[in-house]
Amino acid sequence: MSARVLMRRMFGLRQQGAGDRFLVDTTLLWIAVLLLSIGLVMMASASLAVAERSLGQPYYYFTRQAIFVCLGLVAGFIASRLPLSLLEQHSSTLLFGALMLLVVVLIPGIGREINGSTRWISLGVFNLQPSEFTKLFTVIFFAGYLVRRGAELREGPLGFLKPMALVALIGLLLLLEPDFGTAAVLSATTLAMLFIGGARLWQFGVLVLFMIALLAMLAVSSPYRMARITAFLDPWADPFASGFQLTQALIAFGRGEWLGVGLGSSIQKLFYLPEAHTDFLFAVLAEELGVVGTLTVVALFAALVAKAFLIGRRAEHAGKPFGAYLAYGLGTWLGLQAFINIGVNMGLLPTKGLTLPLMSYGGSSLIVTCAAVGMLLRINHETRMTLVRRTGRETPW
Repeated sequence: MSARVLMRRMFGLRQQGAGDRFLVDTTLLWIAVLLLSIGLVMMASASLAVAERSLGQPYYYFTRQAIFVCLGLVAGFIASRLPLSLLEQHSSTLLFGALMLLVVVLIPGIGREINGSTRWISLGVFNLQPSEFTKLFTVIFFAGYLVRRGAELREGPLGFLKPMALVALIGLLLLLEPDFGTAAVLSATTLAMLFIGGARLWQFGVLVLFMIALLAMLAVSSPYRMARITAFLDPWADPFASGFQLTQALIAFGRGEWLGVGLGSSIQKLFYLPEAHTDFLFAVLAEELGVVGTLTVVALFAALVAKAFLIGRRAEHAGKPFGAYLAYGLGTWLGLQAFINIGVNMGLLPTKGLTLPLMSYGGSSLIVTCAAVGMLLRINHETRMTLVRRTGRETPW
């Protein structure tokens, strides 16, 4: 059985005709599967030592991540079966639910604090991170908003300021956790969607300058954030305190060279590099697989973003604006988060505490990003079905 046939059977695809089967983008599906597979292998390698030391179970994190991958595949499958009209119809409800979760996580006794941040709601065997779902639901909401209020957005400043007021509210709730990284990613993604939706260039430019000034003020006003920035600018000035995490990550990159030290042979993951299986998974990958491995992962993320934008453009040409805006938003979010995580690992950006999509350890992040890929598959399917109905033949994308 060929890999293509296996993929089609996994997604319940039949061969009779375009009208009774799901038209899957196998390229997008394989990109996601490769990222998931590489992430699972590298997460296992990066977590064995810390799981053995802290829990006495070397495969603890690997087992949980494997379960999260299975749940993520289920979430992606379900998302690929949800009609876009249903998502558009309930986009406001989804965002309202996300806002309620952001409020609930801040209630003392409900939100769980880890490393000084209250970002999780304990569900017993699983910690729910509302900010991850907020990213997805915000993108869905603004895709619908651009369809409903696109003309208002393009006509005057009020149509631009109203959605940004909502973004400011979401950002405030995220900063109270605090989750500076998610607030930055969400704000940038929303700005990009509004710009694609037709916001005037001068409005966009003024708001970008305002956001930069606001983020700078927030960074300067907080000793914690300021310490992260100063450590990022010169981590070697204090390599055993504020710069410890970044210097260890840079050492991992240096040890990897071209082909790496070999899978499972990382030294930095052995209690030198904190959060090796979560935020700094890419550094362990660089040490074990070298430049070749890192460039492969970067190429896969670039292909994922390119695919999302290509799907969005095709949906736009097929007269499906909601699907187009949703694809553009999902591609921007996933690409931006991957860029920031990799930049942090390489010392190009201050530490943000963001996971590497589809790869880092974390149930909420993995499930949500798999659902995002499922939505991209749905957009591709509905776009192709529209063209089938128009032309009477299937377009072989």
